[in-house]
Amino acid sequence: MTASRKKSDSASVGAWPPLPSAEDLGQLVERFKLPGVDVSALVEWQRKDFEALVEANRQAVEGMKSLATRQGEILQETLAQWQGAIGSVGGTGGAASGAESVQRGIGQALENVRELATLEAAARGKAWKVMQDRMQDNMANLQKLLQGR
Repeated sequence: MTASRKKSDSASVGAWPPLPSAEDLGQLVERFKLPGVDVSALVEWQRKDFEALVEANRQAVEGMKSLATRQGEILQETLAQWQGAIGSVGGTGGAASGAESVQRGIGQALENVRELATLEAAARGKAWKVMQDRMQDNMANLQKLLQGR
């Protein structure tokens, strides 16, 4: 084996092979000339599946971005509250004021956790809905194909 062959093999170890285009797949099926197979319908079906996957991914990314943004906002709010609490410890009220501040902080933390969990569930739900709708479309298409026989 030559050195150039080794380089090309090692460079392609982690690389994905290129995906065939819809036209390539159509030509492949046409070559086999399967009776009763509507190539354009198959290609369209796969195109819609791919579009649904892209949309689900977009929904998931948007959801994660909003979740990360809100986490950053919560962190900034919490740091500001801590700074205020530290500044007020030296003032009047001492221990009682500190205990109230801790109690408020715990309540706020629980509220924040609930809010973040709701955001995450909404993001997951939107992405799942896109995939679920596409699966239902696929089942309807399959039923139509089977009824035709």
